[in-house]
Amino acid sequence: MRSIVLASTSPYRKHLLQQLQIPFITASPIFEEEIDQHVAPELVVKHLALRKAESLRRHFPDALIIGSDQVFVDARRRILSKPDDFEGAVAQLRGMAGRSHTFYTGVAVLDVRSGEARIDFATYSVTLRDLTEEEIRTYLQIEAPLDCAGSFKIEGLGIALMAKMEGEDYTSLIGLPLIKLAELLRQFGVNPLDPATAPV
Repeated sequence: MRSIVLASTSPYRKHLLQQLQIPFITASPIFEEEIDQHVAPELVVKHLALRKAESLRRHFPDALIIGSDQVFVDARRRILSKPDDFEGAVAQLRGMAGRSHTFYTGVAVLDVRSGEARIDFATYSVTLRDLTEEEIRTYLQIEAPLDCAGSFKIEGLGIALMAKMEGEDYTSLIGLPLIKLAELLRQFGVNPLDPATAPV
Protein backbone atom coordinates (compact mmCIF):
# COMPACT_ATOMS: atom_id res chain seq x y z
CA MET A 1 0.00 0.00 0.00
CA ARG A 2 1.19 3.52 -0.74
CA SER A 3 2.51 5.29 2.32
CA ILE A 4 0.43 8.17 3.65
CA VAL A 5 2.22 11.03 5.36
CA LEU A 6 0.62 13.69 7.54
CA ALA A 7 2.75 16.82 7.16
CA SER A 8 2.24 17.85 10.76
CA THR A 9 3.48 17.01 14.23
CA SER A 10 0.35 18.47 15.84
CA PRO A 11 -1.09 15.96 18.32
CA TYR A 12 -4.56 17.30 17.51
CA ARG A 13 -4.25 16.59 13.78
CA LYS A 14 -2.67 13.20 14.44
CA HIS A 15 -5.55 12.22 16.73
CA LEU A 16 -8.11 13.36 14.16
CA LEU A 17 -6.52 11.44 11.29
CA GLN A 18 -6.49 8.31 13.43
CA GLN A 19 -10.30 8.44 13.29
CA LEU A 20 -10.16 7.39 9.63
CA GLN A 21 -8.29 4.22 10.66
CA ILE A 22 -5.83 4.30 7.79
CA PRO A 23 -2.11 3.71 8.38
CA PHE A 24 0.00 6.87 8.24
CA ILE A 25 3.14 8.46 9.57
CA THR A 26 3.76 12.05 10.61
CA ALA A 27 6.57 14.37 9.61
CA SER A 28 7.23 18.01 10.31
CA PRO A 29 6.80 20.27 7.25
CA ILE A 30 9.96 22.09 6.18
CA PHE A 31 9.04 25.67 5.42
CA GLU A 32 8.46 29.00 7.15
CA GLU A 33 4.84 30.02 7.36
CA GLU A 34 3.98 33.55 6.25
CA ILE A 35 0.48 34.99 6.35
CA ASP A 36 -0.58 37.96 4.26
CA GLN A 37 -3.42 39.85 5.93
CA HIS A 38 -4.47 41.22 2.53
CA VAL A 39 -5.22 37.79 1.01
CA ALA A 40 -8.61 36.09 1.49
CA PRO A 41 -8.34 33.59 4.36
CA GLU A 42 -9.63 30.66 2.29
CA LEU A 43 -6.82 31.26 -0.20
CA VAL A 44 -4.28 31.57 2.61
CA VAL A 45 -5.15 28.21 4.17
CA LYS A 46 -5.31 26.37 0.85
CA HIS A 47 -1.91 27.76 -0.13
CA LEU A 48 -0.32 26.92 3.23
CA ALA A 49 -1.80 23.41 3.29
CA LEU A 50 -0.32 22.68 -0.13
CA ARG A 51 3.03 24.25 0.80
CA LYS A 52 3.24 21.97 3.84
CA ALA A 53 2.62 18.89 1.72
CA GLU A 54 5.03 19.98 -1.00
CA SER A 55 7.79 20.69 1.51
CA LEU A 56 8.13 16.94 2.16
CA ARG A 57 7.97 15.63 -1.39
CA ARG A 58 11.73 14.96 -1.64
CA HIS A 59 11.65 12.93 1.55
CA PHE A 60 8.67 10.79 0.52
CA PRO A 61 8.90 10.35 -3.28
CA ASP A 62 6.17 7.71 -3.54
CA ALA A 63 3.71 8.90 -0.90
CA LEU A 64 0.38 10.61 -0.59
CA ILE A 65 1.13 13.62 1.62
CA ILE A 66 -1.57 15.40 3.59
CA GLY A 67 -1.09 19.05 4.46
CA SER A 68 -3.41 21.20 6.54
CA ASP A 69 -3.39 24.71 7.90
CA GLN A 70 -5.79 26.92 9.80
CA VAL A 71 -6.32 30.59 10.41
CA PHE A 72 -8.70 32.24 12.83
CA VAL A 73 -10.45 35.36 11.59
CA ASP A 74 -12.09 37.69 14.07
CA ALA A 75 -15.27 39.69 13.65
CA ARG A 76 -13.26 42.57 12.15
CA ARG A 77 -11.91 40.21 9.44
CA ARG A 78 -8.40 40.21 10.90
CA ILE A 79 -6.37 36.99 10.97
CA LEU A 80 -5.35 36.44 14.57
CA SER A 81 -2.02 34.91 15.50
CA LYS A 82 -1.10 33.02 18.64
CA PRO A 83 -0.86 35.31 21.67
CA ASP A 84 2.62 36.45 22.70
CA ASP A 85 1.99 35.90 26.40
CA PHE A 86 -0.70 35.63 29.08
CA GLU A 87 -1.74 39.29 28.87
CA GLY A 88 -1.87 39.02 25.09
CA ALA A 89 -4.26 36.09 25.47
CA VAL A 90 -6.39 38.12 27.88
CA ALA A 91 -6.57 40.93 25.34
CA GLN A 92 -7.56 38.53 22.54
CA LEU A 93 -10.42 36.97 24.50
CA ARG A 94 -11.57 40.34 25.82
CA GLY A 95 -11.78 41.66 22.25
CA MET A 96 -13.62 38.59 20.96
CA ALA A 97 -16.21 38.24 23.74
CA GLY A 98 -19.81 38.62 22.61
CA ARG A 99 -18.95 38.35 18.90
CA SER A 100 -18.80 35.71 16.15
CA HIS A 101 -15.53 34.64 14.56
CA THR A 102 -14.53 32.11 11.91
CA PHE A 103 -11.97 29.35 11.58
CA TYR A 104 -10.75 28.63 8.03
CA THR A 105 -9.05 25.26 7.66
CA GLY A 106 -7.36 24.19 4.45
CA VAL A 107 -6.47 20.62 3.51
CA ALA A 108 -4.38 19.30 0.62
CA VAL A 109 -3.49 15.84 -0.60
CA LEU A 110 -0.41 15.62 -2.81
CA ASP A 111 0.34 12.50 -4.86
CA VAL A 112 4.11 12.82 -5.08
CA ARG A 113 4.32 10.04 -7.67
CA SER A 114 2.13 11.83 -10.22
CA GLY A 115 2.56 15.40 -8.97
CA GLU A 116 -1.22 15.81 -8.77
CA ALA A 117 -2.69 17.69 -5.82
CA ARG A 118 -6.25 18.24 -4.60
CA ILE A 119 -7.07 21.08 -2.21
CA ASP A 120 -10.14 22.22 -0.30
CA PHE A 121 -11.12 24.14 2.82
CA ALA A 122 -13.83 24.27 5.45
CA THR A 123 -15.15 27.01 7.72
CA TYR A 124 -16.52 26.94 11.22
CA SER A 125 -18.04 29.83 13.14
CA VAL A 126 -17.85 30.33 16.88
CA THR A 127 -19.67 32.93 18.95
CA LEU A 128 -18.21 33.72 22.34
CA ARG A 129 -20.39 34.65 25.30
CA ASP A 130 -20.09 38.00 26.97
CA LEU A 131 -17.23 37.15 29.33
CA THR A 132 -16.18 38.79 32.56
CA GLU A 133 -12.54 39.64 33.17
CA GLU A 134 -12.49 37.05 35.94
CA GLU A 135 -13.82 34.33 33.62
CA ILE A 136 -11.20 35.13 31.00
CA ARG A 137 -8.31 35.04 33.45
CA THR A 138 -9.57 31.92 35.20
CA TYR A 139 -9.90 30.09 31.91
CA LEU A 140 -6.42 31.07 30.77
CA GLN A 141 -4.87 30.08 34.09
CA ILE A 142 -6.49 26.64 33.92
CA GLU A 143 -5.88 25.76 30.28
CA ALA A 144 -2.97 28.04 29.25
CA PRO A 145 -3.84 27.93 25.50
CA LEU A 146 -0.97 30.19 24.43
CA ASP A 147 -0.20 27.87 21.49
CA CYS A 148 -3.64 28.55 19.95
CA ALA A 149 -4.73 31.43 17.73
CA GLY A 150 -7.66 33.04 19.48
CA SER A 151 -6.38 31.91 22.89
CA PHE A 152 -8.74 29.01 23.49
CA LYS A 153 -8.99 25.26 22.95
CA ILE A 154 -12.46 24.29 21.86
CA GLU A 155 -11.76 20.61 22.52
CA GLY A 156 -11.08 21.47 26.16
CA LEU A 157 -12.50 23.92 28.68
CA GLY A 158 -12.77 26.53 25.92
CA ILE A 159 -16.22 25.15 25.16
CA ALA A 160 -17.39 27.00 28.31
CA LEU A 161 -16.57 30.30 26.59
CA MET A 162 -19.02 29.67 23.79
CA ALA A 163 -22.56 30.90 23.14
CA LYS A 164 -22.90 28.83 19.94
CA MET A 165 -20.92 27.12 17.20
CA GLU A 166 -21.92 26.54 13.58
CA GLY A 167 -20.24 24.81 10.68
CA GLU A 168 -20.13 21.93 8.24
CA ASP A 169 -17.54 19.79 10.03
CA TYR A 170 -16.54 20.14 13.67
CA THR A 171 -13.18 18.47 12.99
CA SER A 172 -12.19 21.50 10.92
CA LEU A 173 -12.45 23.51 14.12
CA ILE A 174 -9.75 21.33 15.70
CA GLY A 175 -7.45 21.57 12.70
CA LEU A 176 -8.10 18.85 10.11
CA PRO A 177 -11.43 18.77 8.19
CA LEU A 178 -12.02 15.03 7.97
CA ILE A 179 -15.10 15.20 5.74
CA LYS A 180 -13.15 17.14 3.11
CA LEU A 181 -10.05 14.99 3.63
CA ALA A 182 -11.93 11.72 3.23
CA GLU A 183 -13.33 12.98 -0.07
CA LEU A 184 -9.89 14.02 -1.32
CA LEU A 185 -8.43 10.66 -0.34
CA ARG A 186 -11.20 8.83 -2.21
CA GLN A 187 -10.23 10.81 -5.31
CA PHE A 188 -6.80 9.17 -5.00
CA GLY A 189 -8.29 5.71 -4.46
CA VAL A 190 -8.03 5.62 -0.67
CA ASN A 191 -11.40 4.85 0.91
CA PRO A 192 -11.32 4.52 4.71
CA LEU A 193 -14.35 2.22 4.47
CA ASP A 194 -12.67 -0.04 1.93
CA PRO A 195 -8.95 -0.36 2.78
CA ALA A 196 -8.47 -2.85 -0.06
CA THR A 197 -8.91 0.00 -2.55
CA ALA A 198 -5.85 1.85 -1.28
CA PRO A 199 -3.43 2.42 -4.19
CA VAL A 200 -0.39 0.15 -4.44
